[in-house]
Amino acid sequence: MSTRTLSVAQATVEFLANQWTVDVIDGERIEVRTIPGMHGIFGHGNLAGVGQALKQSQVKAPGLMPYFQGRNEQGLVHQAVGYARHTRRRQTYGVTASIGPGSTNMATGAALATTNRLPALLFPSDEFATRAPDPVLQQLELPHAYDVTCADLFRPISRYFDRVQRPEQLFSALLNGMRVLMDPAETGAVSISLPQDVQAERIEVPEEFLARREWRIRRPDPEKVDIADAVEAIRSAEQPLIIAGGGVHYAFATEKLRDFAEATGIPVAYTQAGVGTIDWDHPLALGAIGSTGSTASNAYAKEADVVIGLGTRYEDFTTASKTVFQNPQVRFVNVNVTGLDAYKLGASAQIVADAGKTLPALQKGLASVGYRAPEATAELVRREKARWDAVVDESFRVRNQPLPAQTEIIGAVNEAMDEQDVVICAAGSLPGDLHKLWRVKDAYGYHVEYAFSCMGYEIAGGLGVKRAALGEAEAAGREPQQGRDVVVMVGDGSYLMMHTELVTAVAERHKLIVVLLQNHGYASIGSLSESLGSQRFGTKYRYLEEESHSFEEGETLPVDIAANAESLGVHVIRVEPGSDAVDRLRAAVGEAKARPEGSGPVMVHVNSDLYLDAPDSESWWDVPVTGTSELESTQTAYQTYADHKSRQRLHVGPTGAATEGENA
Repeated sequence: MSTRTLSVAQATVEFLANQWTVDVIDGERIEVRTIPGMHGIFGHGNLAGVGQALKQSQVKAPGLMPYFQGRNEQGLVHQAVGYARHTRRRQTYGVTASIGPGSTNMATGAALATTNRLPALLFPSDEFATRAPDPVLQQLELPHAYDVTCADLFRPISRYFDRVQRPEQLFSALLNGMRVLMDPAETGAVSISLPQDVQAERIEVPEEFLARREWRIRRPDPEKVDIADAVEAIRSAEQPLIIAGGGVHYAFATEKLRDFAEATGIPVAYTQAGVGTIDWDHPLALGAIGSTGSTASNAYAKEADVVIGLGTRYEDFTTASKTVFQNPQVRFVNVNVTGLDAYKLGASAQIVADAGKTLPALQKGLASVGYRAPEATAELVRREKARWDAVVDESFRVRNQPLPAQTEIIGAVNEAMDEQDVVICAAGSLPGDLHKLWRVKDAYGYHVEYAFSCMGYEIAGGLGVKRAALGEAEAAGREPQQGRDVVVMVGDGSYLMMHTELVTAVAERHKLIVVLLQNHGYASIGSLSESLGSQRFGTKYRYLEEESHSFEEGETLPVDIAANAESLGVHVIRVEPGSDAVDRLRAAVGEAKARPEGSGPVMVHVNSDLYLDAPDSESWWDVPVTGTSELESTQTAYQTYADHKSRQRLHVGPTGAATEGENA
């Protein structure tokens, strides 16, 4: 067996450069590089290891493993995740960080990747394996467990964790890491800790380890017995409902979902990750479901007797904290590549398989028994959909006030964007409002990170999507200007959490469009606080009033985010308050879109009203309220909480039927 003498870091970089994803969809074979580049910030721990290996690669083989410089390690992981989601989990970036704070900065990004079931390959650096210099700078010393390091933080938040303490361990660590990374049922953060001395050690590397290696995305077929069980559960349904999650996107099954819905007459509601699985104006599209859903989906779901979950995690926003399904005989048929999700809510039928392969089989099975949803169901869908569409139209109506409502801003941006453009968001009140209101007709047009709802994801994640969109245009033979525009919508709260990757966009001249809503506070938590009787405590950006030690009543802070962005090299278009602000906003987004690719990021800065909420979804989210408060506002909120809590279901059945004492 021929070998080459390399450092551990050099072997890692060359190995990653030769990993390929193979995906077969309906007979078409797609091949792409799994890790098309690495992000990193170098410091104590990886500068002379992975840093040297990337520099050597840049000099000797440009393009083999491109390096991208970042400003915050958490933001680097967000870029990798945004890229991975837009490429439908076929690709992601590697991320390297120094020991200590450099690595711990990545932890939030790792948890976000794992929660969202999205691949991210992380290389936190670690302390000396030999312990020759001990303790080393930035070392975590625990007297009861000297082998515990900061990198151990990644164990519970990664789908795969390994520490390469000897050079020979690199082979199994990388191979097992790639296996998990590219497995749809297992994917998430893969963290391989590299002690800084081990990174620089020599190792004899077999040539076959460095050769091209293919990782085929497994798309399991449904078992016939599971299809039969699902057909049996659905065939007598009077008010069936499909809940489409992100798994439909990752299975490239949006057209199959539409065909299934049209063939069976079963309407579709969608989760945050499932927006775009069906056009918003399709006659069978009920819209978003759950706590941030439409009244159409929630009203219909209330009496649904069979719920077909396609690629959804059923997180608490989707089920409105298990209050949205009130039919005592409701049953669940779940389709998911992971058994964890397929068995949720006491499912009557569990299909652990790819949604794209399951939908045609299920459609054929239902056709064989002559099933189609009753006409009364179709009429109910038409009525509820028309009611909700009118509500959205009204929320988009321009009031011609100096400070526009967030709903008016969403409507204007939605109108100014092209159908193929992508909107990015993550946390605050915007994701909930976008879920309810955003009208999308492109499967890639909506990208909201809401599994972890991480403030600060928006700009960094948007930059990852921008990279993917440019690659998408190049692969299709289009000029960059003919590709998708990526529009980040972010509030001032999230912007202040993490905006540093704007500098990365400036450095690489990416035309990333950022619509910044400044309302001088935390709008989402403020509204939630008020509804729970806590009177928007701690949610406004105000000067401290010393006497009461309060941030509630002081003057507004003179924060100028537009000036901050300009100081970073961003082109800024200011939309000043005024009765025509919405019209000027719409024109500003058009101006930003008209800028050429390669001109760098642009911010459209608009002031918004902090207090105007989006239309009510007629649903609930379980946030406990104390029953012992001395505040009248909290006492009132507790009564409302207790009323909602009485309607919470356990769904532990195998049939989902209500049982004695089931309510919490």
